[in-house]
Amino acid sequence: MRYVVAVAETGSFTKAARRCHVVQSALSHQIARLERTLGARLFDRTSRSVRLTPAGAAFLPSARQCLDFAERAEAEVAAAVGEVRGRVTIGVIPTVAAVDLPAALKTFRERYPHVRVALRVQPSHELVEQVRSGALDLAFLGLPDAVRPTGVRGHVMAHDRHVAVVSPSHAFAELDQVTLPELAGELFVDFPAGSPGRTQSDRAFAGAGLHREVAFEVTTAELMAGLIREALAVAVLPSRYTPRLSGVTTLPVVDGPSRVEHLVWGAGGLTPAAAAFLDVLGVADAAGAVQV
Repeated sequence: MRYVVAVAETGSFTKAARRCHVVQSALSHQIARLERTLGARLFDRTSRSVRLTPAGAAFLPSARQCLDFAERAEAEVAAAVGEVRGRVTIGVIPTVAAVDLPAALKTFRERYPHVRVALRVQPSHELVEQVRSGALDLAFLGLPDAVRPTGVRGHVMAHDRHVAVVSPSHAFAELDQVTLPELAGELFVDFPAGSPGRTQSDRAFAGAGLHREVAFEVTTAELMAGLIREALAVAVLPSRYTPRLSGVTTLPVVDGPSRVEHLVWGAGGLTPAAAAFLDVLGVADAAGAVQV
């Protein structure tokens, strides 16, 4: 099953063999043997591509689940004898700011070198669904104040308000605060449309009946900061995110949006590796966290 999953994920027998540390002929032989046992072809092979057949697509979710269960069983046994092993898969929004995630991951790796960490960056609504389904062990979410993640257990990491980010030379830099109507007439830099880092700002302006022009769509903090420093645009961002932007000025937005950063995990409990990561973060009494 591991070979089937590897081929499905890489789209190549050669890459799958490399990932599984076996020669390609051995991998191909084992998959062919499984296909004979099942009485169905799992892959359509051509000289240029490898694609799942309908039978393969039906087989893949259960194969992944079996591998996950086997890995979890091994991790539970290791934990029972005092060793944390296995894998932890973490989802995160791109503007997570409640924790220094790279530093936390470094500490985690130093303490638990036998745990593999996978990281996925996606919008909050997709992350919480994947936690519910078991595809993710943990997820960092950023949600409006009035919204609570459902069907999961969790811990509130931080409350945060959005602030205006402007050039030190901008007229707004001399103000104590600003409003959404005052900002609406400016050119904006923001994350790409539809991205999790941008949605809440878009909704705030739309909810106030205001239109704003996003002239620059970027994906990096460095480019965003440069455009703001040169007074080419302004931004509205979570206040905890703005320390990543050098050489800019921030000020409160009186009627701006606010958000809560949550750390959530499945209602069924934590793997030993996931529990260890929460311990690194200092999230106490994880098992007793309230289900939301």
